[in-house]
Amino acid sequence: MTVGAGTLHIVATPIGNLEDVTLRALRVLAEADLVLAEDTRHTRILLDRHGIAARPLSLHSHNEAARIERVLAALSEGRSVALVSDAGTPLVSDPGERLVAAAIEAGHAVSPIPGASAVPAALSASGLPASPFTFLGFLPRKAGERRALLARLRGAPETLVFFESPRRLPATLAHLAEGLGDRPACVARELTKLHEELARGSLAELAARFADGARGEVTVVVAGAEAADERPLSEADLDARIREALASGESARDLAARLAGETGASRRRVYNRVLALRRHSAGG
Repeated sequence: MTVGAGTLHIVATPIGNLEDVTLRALRVLAEADLVLAEDTRHTRILLDRHGIAARPLSLHSHNEAARIERVLAALSEGRSVALVSDAGTPLVSDPGERLVAAAIEAGHAVSPIPGASAVPAALSASGLPASPFTFLGFLPRKAGERRALLARLRGAPETLVFFESPRRLPATLAHLAEGLGDRPACVARELTKLHEELARGSLAELAARFADGARGEVTVVVAGAEAADERPLSEADLDARIREALASGESARDLAARLAGETGASRRRVYNRVLALRRHSAGG
């Protein structure tokens, strides 16, 4: 296949305030031969606001695979294609990943048109370290997968960023407090909109504050392990965690590996304390 001069543009759009769009994004959308939108009605509001006559075509999680051939054909003819999501930067917890991969594999140009994103916006105003950070999207719905993820993250030093629905926010804050420990966090709600709110406090405090739920789009920023508690884990705290876990019947090696990951203590230190407490328990 002869590849034309078409380009797939990944266009960031406002996360709330319609003024938060770049001049370049508006030009690309106005000049595009094809505009792909997660929700055409939502995108139509932005286009109308800025006098852009394009008629967007839907591309969402349910029809993305079916749209790929049409987009590749347009690109091979040298056309300009713009991809937008409902808000922010496409592919960040939004559809488009398969399309971008297919365009790259077919040899077409893919160009980012940067702009608004809830992730850096929430980080910048959270009061927590913005670098390094890890973006994790939405927490898994299944309890086992969620616990396993949080266990892996418990000792991670970087700031953590999550998306969440307003309905699930209270439960998610409680899960984070349980799985990561009660550490500093920020709930960024309705960013750039009229009722923007940045609530800061510990995870437990925020869980209580939003016990009845919330409204609007939500981004949660959580302090990393070192920022949450820079003091080394005390012997008494470590022993308390071990005694609590001994009833599970895990082997000393497995228990040490798990608690080391959850607490940030060295595996050798935890293993030696497990053996010592088991000996003490057996002798007592």
